[in-house]
Amino acid sequence: MEREQQPGRRALLGAAALGAGAVALGGAGTAEAAGTTGGAGTATAADAANSGRAHGLPVPTVIGHRGASGYRPEHTLGSYQLALDMGADVIEQDLVPTKDGHLVCRHENDITATTDVSDHPEFAGRKTTKTVDGTKFTGWFTEDFTLAELKTLRAKERIPGTRQRNTLYDGRWEVPTFEEVLRWAERAGRKRGRPVWLHVETKHPSYFRKLGLGLEERIAPLLRRYGRHKKDSPQFLQSFEPSSIQRLRKLVDTRSVVLLSTLTSRPWDFTEAGDPRTVADLVKPEGLKWIAGFAQGIGPDLSVIIPRTADGKLGTPTSVVKDAHAAGLFLHPYTMRNENSFLPADFRRGTDPNAYGDAFGAFKAYFATGIDGIFSDNADTALLARADFLGED
Repeated sequence: MEREQQPGRRALLGAAALGAGAVALGGAGTAEAAGTTGGAGTATAADAANSGRAHGLPVPTVIGHRGASGYRPEHTLGSYQLALDMGADVIEQDLVPTKDGHLVCRHENDITATTDVSDHPEFAGRKTTKTVDGTKFTGWFTEDFTLAELKTLRAKERIPGTRQRNTLYDGRWEVPTFEEVLRWAERAGRKRGRPVWLHVETKHPSYFRKLGLGLEERIAPLLRRYGRHKKDSPQFLQSFEPSSIQRLRKLVDTRSVVLLSTLTSRPWDFTEAGDPRTVADLVKPEGLKWIAGFAQGIGPDLSVIIPRTADGKLGTPTSVVKDAHAAGLFLHPYTMRNENSFLPADFRRGTDPNAYGDAFGAFKAYFATGIDGIFSDNADTALLARADFLGED
């Protein structure tokens, strides 16, 4: 039964995405959908064009967070393909290097929870404790494996207690290289008749640079090889370390996004450089102006857009969306998930933390702030929420 219902569900989602796309491609309609209608104190259509917000994607843009990680083990070709099939506008990859300098797609270099490495006795001696960006981790790390060795592992669900159904796919896919994803995107783009947009993050760039495994110099040649190095390429680059984006800007012209964690946090490259600024400083008008000097967008934690109250409910939206738009920046905040445990308290339903809550209500609240896009583990839910928000059938 589920197999027979699946095409109908995807057709509905595809229609919703197409309808939203028509709005986004309508020039001024894009700005209106993003909550910026022009006039005094708001971003104009010209601002949107200058910042890269008018890049032909539907607004709010739905970004498949690590693919369709609500339904498949994250950062696998299966997860990326499902997100694309669901209609996600952009698919995200996180990049870390191998010992021999290849870029692979993992959320972290610690692969203990996302692969079956612990089941391989030949790698038992590789288990170790490392400090990455000030935090200690014990496990297995990509930088201690050659690509050939990593290819003997299989991916698995990272949070099996929460997403028990995803464990059905444990062992089905390898850890993909970035180049394999670029080739997949090329094939999928030809099949669809339009490009596949990617949102690529450099993970722990300062850490890897110290190991002689600089990420930026490895990413740039691949982007050039596959024609994703230009201003109008279907590509975003992102990092929690502003210096990584500054380095990438010298190598390629691709749109870039500075990721921002919670307000009290500080980018790790700032910590190492003795820069006292926190995220709270960076989302002030002067901080946003500084970011706009080398990036086109920001990707803040959703709590930066709407803080949560002491009891975990959504509070009052901040001025960050308005201020970022005024600086000519688009906003791609993260991350919406359907499960109660991840939702604000006022959108949870029932007592099971792993059950779905009122994700549609939460999406509506975030979209209403005027954000330009959102990362979601559940692209199908996000697309339907966008259709609701835009008044699409």
